[in-house]
Amino acid sequence: MFAELDKVMSYAIDTGDFEEAFEHNVTGKKSNSGVEKTKKYLKSLYKFDKNYHPFEAFFHFWKISEPRERQMMAFIYAINHDDLLAESIDVLKKTMVGEKAAIELFESNIESCHPNQYSPNTKKSLAQNIASSWKQAGFIEGKVKNIRVTPEINFRIACLAFLLGYLKGDRSDFIWSSTGVKALCLPETRLRELAIECSRNDLMQYQYAGGVTAIEFKQLINKIGIDGNKD
Repeated sequence: MFAELDKVMSYAIDTGDFEEAFEHNVTGKKSNSGVEKTKKYLKSLYKFDKNYHPFEAFFHFWKISEPRERQMMAFIYAINHDDLLAESIDVLKKTMVGEKAAIELFESNIESCHPNQYSPNTKKSLAQNIASSWKQAGFIEGKVKNIRVTPEINFRIACLAFLLGYLKGDRSDFIWSSTGVKALCLPETRLRELAIECSRNDLMQYQYAGGVTAIEFKQLINKIGIDGNKD
């Protein structure tokens, strides 16, 4: 539902009044039930709570990002709040670029993580939704074939992933294994390159020497106005 999220975020980008966005039906739903259903789903996944630090971080990056970056940012934020989606990271990591990311792979992963919990029809529906999320984020291409591809991931997208891990309590090298960073499906060498870019653009402080990694967000956290020791 990125199109709906985009409309809500764009409406509230200056005022931060997300409730007003829903009241004005900026998502363009044709009925009150449609408005409420969309509102409930988006709020469950994205929160729209300016007192919730991960959302504050997401909203800040939304404001400083380019439109083409926002779909990936929305995905990185969502995967930190959707367990089924997060559990599917292994499917993408095990699927080589150019190979088919078959729906059956996502179904098998759901069954492996939640044995006998879902009916075949529900499991297939969940798998299709999960695959669709990866496709919208740019990791899968094709209406039928679902081919694994490598999307463009720049330093702003990576920095949001790093910061969300940091706000959850991950530090130093543990940030590379945080949910949002793993979802980037990048090797550690590339993650470190992106961290250097983030540092050069004053988004974070990054040092790596003697096998020790130091990552801080003091300046950015102060700019956003949040306490990095809380989530």
